[in-house]
Amino acid sequence: MVRSSHDAQLFRSIPQRRGGAAARPLEGLRGLAVFLVFLVHFTTLARPLLGASAIADAVRAIGNTGVDLFFVLSGYLIYASLMARPQAFLPFMARRVQRIYPAFSVVFALYVGLSLLLPGHGKLPEPPYFYLLQNFLLLPGMLPIAPMITVAWSLSYELFFYLAIPLLIAVLRLRTDTLGYRRVLALLLVLAGPPRFAMFACGMLVHELREAPAPRSALVPVISGLLLLEGSDERVLVALAWLLLCRCCLGRPHDWLARTLSWAPLRWLGNMSYSYYLLHGLALKGAFLLVGEGGPLLAALLLVPMFAWSLLPSAALYLLVERPFSLRPITGSRPEPCSSARAAAAARRQ
Repeated sequence: MVRSSHDAQLFRSIPQRRGGAAARPLEGLRGLAVFLVFLVHFTTLARPLLGASAIADAVRAIGNTGVDLFFVLSGYLIYASLMARPQAFLPFMARRVQRIYPAFSVVFALYVGLSLLLPGHGKLPEPPYFYLLQNFLLLPGMLPIAPMITVAWSLSYELFFYLAIPLLIAVLRLRTDTLGYRRVLALLLVLAGPPRFAMFACGMLVHELREAPAPRSALVPVISGLLLLEGSDERVLVALAWLLLCRCCLGRPHDWLARTLSWAPLRWLGNMSYSYYLLHGLALKGAFLLVGEGGPLLAALLLVPMFAWSLLPSAALYLLVERPFSLRPITGSRPEPCSSARAAAAARRQ
């Protein structure tokens, strides 16, 4: 009974954000994205147990699209907030830096400390100072630098998008352009833009299609499966699949798919997804070092316990660092519509 009470308290500490039916599946989509990333790292670390496995390869291939979904959601949320009202560039970037760096700095320091204590498992070159500076500035990803924190390469793309999208909106005067022009521009960026940026552009297109009729969610799995044909452009197909999924969830918030993604545990995971994204790989690696030898059956049995184990340090990082330092407003600034609920409201007002 004490344990159940403690678990309930933990879940209450990771609140589900308010903002109507449209906000709930967005939180669930973040939870889905980070769970897909977990599957990638779990199957990668479990490879000595799994051996050559077509199923594991398929799981990794599907899981790799989790980061793409994060980029789509970032594109949607950030673009929606910027289109809702003009924002000064420097305060906007200050809020973005505040959102990224508190939790990242703690995990960065943890990686450095463990690399010094366990040099056989670390990635630090000699001398490490310039490499550490490159990683702290989030240069791996956009530049050919090996990331110390494996997942941090994606933050480089996030930061570049934060820098580029306000300039793109201002230079092209997107707030005063017609809806049709913005849709065509976003679609062109999806089809012909740089591969990673195309996913952000897909999120922009989700926002611009908010007034278009949403497809029936029941058709999404069928359409997505038919699109994944051999010889097709995988990047465009992944973007289209996530576009369809997001449109269904936003346009039909009471349909079965949106209600499934509004499942409370998935929303809890979505709201702490950044902390989980940063820390789960380290938690999994430490756990697998203790597992030792085994086989495919052991790996299958470990899936749920490993996921549960990875939640514990991630929840601590969220509660102790991300929520108090990243999600609070900057003093003297207008609160940013950073949550999915507020961004969804901004999208509806635009």
